[in-house]
Amino acid sequence: MPAYRTRAERFDDLVLDAVERLERRWTRQLDGTEFAVEDVPPSNPAPWEHGGVPLGRYFPADSGLPARIVVYRRPVESRATDAGDLADLVRDVVVEQVAHLLGRAPEDVDPGYGDAH
Repeated sequence: MPAYRTRAERFDDLVLDAVERLERRWTRQLDGTEFAVEDVPPSNPAPWEHGGVPLGRYFPADSGLPARIVVYRRPVESRATDAGDLADLVRDVVVEQVAHLLGRAPEDVDPGYGDAH
């Protein structure tokens, strides 16, 4: 029986691939950072978010909790036109959130940022 992967599991794999790619370059800076996937963002936007549904969020370390980056599966999937576009969009969302964590431009975090669009 062939291994069947759900859409959510395939999405998780895309996020993991994007994270692993960045961890090779930013090992020390990302040490201890948690990465997660949630289906949709909570209904209350962060104070800095204006308009639109966020595709991901960075939560700084706080009160003994590690820094955390969350990618929101359904909003990302709704913006992708096909499987290749989805992989590129996931990578860009992860890069953008890591850039926020590091206080750098996305292009500095991953020189290939935005190339596929």
